Order: sequence, then structure tokens, then C-alpha cells
Amino acid sequence: MKKNLSIYTIAAAALFAMSCNKLVDIPSHPIDQISESTVFSDSADIISAVAGVYNNFKANASSGTIGATQVTIYTGLAADELKYSYSSTYVNNAYLADDGTVSGLWSSAYTNLYQMNACIAGISATKAISDSLKRALVAEVKFDRAFYYFQMVNLWGGVPLVTVTDYNVTATQPRVSVDEVYKLIQTDLAEARSVLQPKYPSIAGTRYRPNLYTAMALSAKVFLYRQQWDSAALMVNQILASGLYSLASTPTTVFYQTSNESIWALPGSNVNTSSTNFQTGEGYILLPSSIYSAPAYQVNPILVNAFEQNDLRKATWITQATLYGTTYNYPTKYKNRLYDAANREVYVMFRLADMYLVLAEAQAHLGAYSDAITNLNIVRTRAGLGGYTGSNDDLLAAIYHERQVEMAFEWGNRWYDLKRTGTIDAVLGAEKTTWKKEAALFPIPVGQIQLNPNLTQNDGY
Repeated sequence: MKKNLSIYTIAAAALFAMSCNKLVDIPSHPIDQISESTVFSDSADIISAVAGVYNNFKANASSGTIGATQVTIYTGLAADELKYSYSSTYVNNAYLADDGTVSGLWSSAYTNLYQMNACIAGISATKAISDSLKRALVAEVKFDRAFYYFQMVNLWGGVPLVTVTDYNVTATQPRVSVDEVYKLIQTDLAEARSVLQPKYPSIAGTRYRPNLYTAMALSAKVFLYRQQWDSAALMVNQILASGLYSLASTPTTVFYQTSNESIWALPGSNVNTSSTNFQTGEGYILLPSSIYSAPAYQVNPILVNAFEQNDLRKATWITQATLYGTTYNYPTKYKNRLYDAANREVYVMFRLADMYLVLAEAQAHLGAYSDAITNLNIVRTRAGLGGYTGSNDDLLAAIYHERQVEMAFEWGNRWYDLKRTGTIDAVLGAEKTTWKKEAALFPIPVGQIQLNPNLTQNDGY
């Protein structure tokens, strides 16, 4: 077996490209590699190993990974959120199994999962730190692992469930069912919720590392996706009862570091150097490089037209520019393409508006229509819109529409929503002549299938 080419060997090589200094800083410059046999015997190195997990999200990197940027962009193209100035197999849902983007998403996922699994195993076994800190760090990394598998199961369906670092096990693991992936996600999240505390374990005033309510936020989405409405509502209600969060007063400030809407937000760039002067990956990729440059990524006219008249989100999160007689609409949720010390943006992973809509949807399914409308209207009011006036029969459709405009080009929400609600074929089939139902799942990279005889391909590739 050509292990030197497999995702697991890639992961091993990257495992200890870890961040230095304090964990709470999540530094952007990894230190030299440290051998797996020694890293967990010293408390400082343990902290650096966990910091490396967050560094691998690459929130402020121009390329991104499955932990940042690429999920937003490629699911946005595959759905009906984004257009690309050049040819794109994603816009036409004609992605191929030998596509480099798919391979990059897959490889980055398993590279980072390897580091998470090594942290879980190494920290659990170490005697270098207290038992309480061990439990906290393991719970934190298990949350991170759940977050990764949540992205993966929604991109590919069932995937190999890698929870160890032994190549003899991982190199030939088959795909498991979607249910089995979600079982691990829910198990990891249950442990995270039982250990993590309301107080954020990162620098005061920041929400860089997950706390109890971050775990509840992902749990709420998972319960929603699994149609466990009561549990989804329970998670969100506990987040709201904490009193820690409130909607930003306007859509303009949602992604600022000072916003109280963020439940979890990784740091954007906090330095201005020639090599790292971009603040977030989304800002760097989605914003045009100058006022004289046409944006490479534009907002799909379908999404532009989905906003109601006078919606503040459209005015704030979509910018229109005319160059040489051509008008472009492009995403501006993140305002800073480059570092801006006066306007610090963070890379938002979970936020409160999403939770209000999760709660509204769960309540609508449970028949609590009045409560669902109340929570839907909280989001609409912030957008400058009037309250919902439709019938109970149309309420779910209204909530799905609100998710379309509120959560646009954020973390694949539109793509995932179309699939989990069973509407993807009807919606994209009406919008795209190239749509085929098999395109709802991305292909498994052909290179990985060649390396692993037990890995099967998704239908249609």
C-alpha cells in the first residue's frame, strides 16, 4: 500500500506543525515539528498541540480548508448563492472525482482529524497536567472533531470514521453510514456539553475557543438535522437563558470582534505584515482586490432577488459595483479584505441569529406556532422588516426563506438546508438545467479510492 501518498500519512506529517506560546492566543505561526512520542509529556507542548488544532482551521488564510472558507465558497457555488467569473464545475454541479478542490477538502479534513485524535489519545494518557484540565481539553477537542464530521457527513454522506492514529487501522477503513457518523457526532457533543463551562477558556473578551454554549449550538443544529425537534429547542433555549448573547444592533456589526452575537468566532488576522495582511479567508477571497477589479465571486441573482424590499441585510451584505458598463453584486458580510486595526473582524463559526431560526423551525414542527413566529420575527426585526403575517401552513417555508437570506454564504448553510429539508431537487432542478440528484453529494476523491480498496464512490461519479 502506498502509505506515503495516503491522507493518513499527510496527516502524520502535519500533526505537529503546531502553534507556539499560549493556547488562548491561537498564534498563526507554527513551531517546528515535535515527535508524537514526547509532545504529551510536557504541559506547554500539550497546550501547543491543542492550539495547533485551531491553527489548522485557517480562519485567516487565503486558501482555507474544510475548517474555513472553502466550505462556504464551493457549497455556495453548488447551491444558488454564488456565481464565478470564470468557468466553474461547481456552479454547473459537474464536479469530478479527480477534482483538486474535492481532494483538498478531504485531505484537510483527515489531516486535521488526525491531530485531533492524537490530542484526544495523548492528553487522556498523560500525567503532565491535572485530571480536570485533561477532561476539559479532551472535551474541547471532541467538540472540534464533531464539528469536522458534521461538515463531512453533509458534504459526502457516510465517510470513514477515523478516531485513532494507527495506520494499520485507518488506511483501509471503509465508509460507514450517515447514521453512524451522526452517532459519533452526538456522542462527542454530549461529552463536550457535560464538561465544558459557560466561561470561554480563551483570552478575556474573546470567544476563540468553544465553551458550553458553543457545544449546545452545534448540538442544536445536529438535533435539527436529525429531526429531533424537542432536543433542538432545548439546546437553543438554554443558550438564550444564559444571557451571554444578544443580536448585533444592525447587520453591519455582526462580524466585528465586539459583537455579542457570536457564540464561537475564531480570530481574524491581528497583524499587518507582507505575508499575513488579510483578516479573514472569506474577506480575502470574496472581496475584489481593488475598486478597479471585477469581483471573481458574485452573488447569484436568485439570492439577490430573494431579499425583500428594504431588507437591511441586502444593503449591508451585498455590494453593487459597476465597472466598464457591467454591474456586479458581490458578498460583503466580511468588510475587510486586508487587515484593518480600526475594524477588527473575527471569523464567525456560530451566531445567535442562526439559533433563533433553529428554534423557530423546531417550534413550528412541534406545533408551537406562536412561539415560532416570535423567534422568526426577532431576526426579521433586526433586518428592518415587518413581522410574519402568513398562515401556520406557510410558516416552515417562511423560516426556510429567512434562513436563505440570513445565513447566506456562511458555512454551507443553504446547501445543507436544501438537502436536509428534501427540497434540493425541486429548487435546484428549477434553477439549473445542469442539475442532477446525484450532485447533492460531492464525489469521494478518486486518489483515495485507489489507495483504499474498501472505499466506495458516491453514485453518479
